Amino acid sequence: MLHKIVETKKQEVAQLKAATRAEDFLNQIKTMPDTLGFRNALINSARPVSVIAEVKKASPSKGIIREQFDPVEIAKAYAAAQADAMSVLTDQQYFQGNLEYLRQIRQAVQIPLIRKDFLIDELQVLEARAAGADCILLIAAILDGNELHHLNQVAESVGLDVLIEVHDTEELETVLNSTTPKLLGVNNRNLKTFQTDIATTQQLITQVPADIPLVSESGISSASDITYLHSIGARSVLVGEHFMRQDDIAQAVIDLVGEKPAANQTQEVR
Repeated sequence: MLHKIVETKKQEVAQLKAATRAEDFLNQIKTMPDTLGFRNALINSARPVSVIAEVKKASPSKGIIREQFDPVEIAKAYAAAQADAMSVLTDQQYFQGNLEYLRQIRQAVQIPLIRKDFLIDELQVLEARAAGADCILLIAAILDGNELHHLNQVAESVGLDVLIEVHDTEELETVLNSTTPKLLGVNNRNLKTFQTDIATTQQLITQVPADIPLVSESGISSASDITYLHSIGARSVLVGEHFMRQDDIAQAVIDLVGEKPAANQTQEVR
């Protein structure tokens, strides 16, 4: 499935290059305000474990996750629960996302946003910034060391934060040998089998330098999961499917990670 997704992305990139120049995005970016600081929102959160709440309609493995899907209303619910940041799926073919959702949400809330997609080309990075993203996701499973380094540099050059995602030791070694991530995500979902195991975070976190904030992604659905991840040193979690299956999304966020403490109540930052 991952190979199939990447082949689709290559076709999408070819179409994007035929329609738009990098200069067009760069000129637009020059007129835009500064990004909101995705990484800072996570590491400075008063929550012991900060939360990236995901706007997600469907997935290849689960099909439709949320039938009643209004991305802006979902984002407003996340904002009401004081989610620290949001993830917006923009892949259309496999996740029924849309870059337009990111644009709409950017207009509706002032919370840092990450474009979650399968990015393989610098034009997609510029496109994300122009659409209102504050951060992008780079997936080590589909990028080699040189590509990771290059796309990370492009992102930083236009003010984007970068969350680099791994799901095994080999990918982690590639990332650490090619760049110095400001945020590292551990995907508990095996991208080849789509099975989730939260223990993946525990297996990899001991190999991550202590000064790199770690985000645990996928398979997180209970307060006990949050307690466990906090105990092993995760600074943040990315949660989508669990929230999308709840009737009251704002309450689901609070039930999982708690209400956001007052800003003057400091927490230890990994």
